[in-house]
Amino acid sequence: MNGNTNWPEPGWPSAIMPGHVIVVASGGLDSTTLAYWLASRGTRLTLLAVDYGQRHARELQAAAQTAAALGAVCHVADLRPLGHLLSGSALTTDTVDVPDGHYADETMKATVVPNRNALLLDLGVALAITAGAQAVAYGAHAGDHFIYPDCRPGFVTAYQQMALAANDGFLPSGFTVAAPFITMTKAGIAALAARLSVPIGQTWSCYRGGNLHCGTCGTCTERREALTLAGVPDPTEYAAR
Repeated sequence: MNGNTNWPEPGWPSAIMPGHVIVVASGGLDSTTLAYWLASRGTRLTLLAVDYGQRHARELQAAAQTAAALGAVCHVADLRPLGHLLSGSALTTDTVDVPDGHYADETMKATVVPNRNALLLDLGVALAITAGAQAVAYGAHAGDHFIYPDCRPGFVTAYQQMALAANDGFLPSGFTVAAPFITMTKAGIAALAARLSVPIGQTWSCYRGGNLHCGTCGTCTERREALTLAGVPDPTEYAAR
């Protein structure tokens, strides 16, 4: 475990932690660590994973493992019939290659799925209403800001305003859409994962899917770099070392 205690800590928009949170769970390091962090603070969790036809649907299995480990319910929303509406991304279209390289490279724009986080958060907010949860949270972090506009602070603020307006009278007072890692680096999240004893080897990051992490796509590169910078042993088996 990394002994560095100087990494920034997650932030919650209010001083009072909600009793029940819907976590949009991809099965990756970020959302898994988010779930473990919330559980460590005594929060009841419901996980929401979404199958939107992504080539790395292997992540759904990882999300289910996280839910089982934390004693939480995991709902899987099947959006595959709508997949043709999300085409053009390397994640949803077989003829578009998943690029290698660093996560912040311009080529990573090929991995953007149009309006993805807004769609996933919409499902999360709807589930929060039916489940009586006080918040929806997802694992966007500072490293996502380069490429993904739906992982930036301005999006989170605007989305919460929209969600409150769209569901006026149906959401509890103080309802929050939160991205607790929004100012944290991926390395900071990796360090937090180590402190929380997150089973990092069971999380899934690779955008190429398959049985092993490829080791060279943007998400694999970011994962490897973050664990190295955090001084956390990487238990991941990569096809390419």
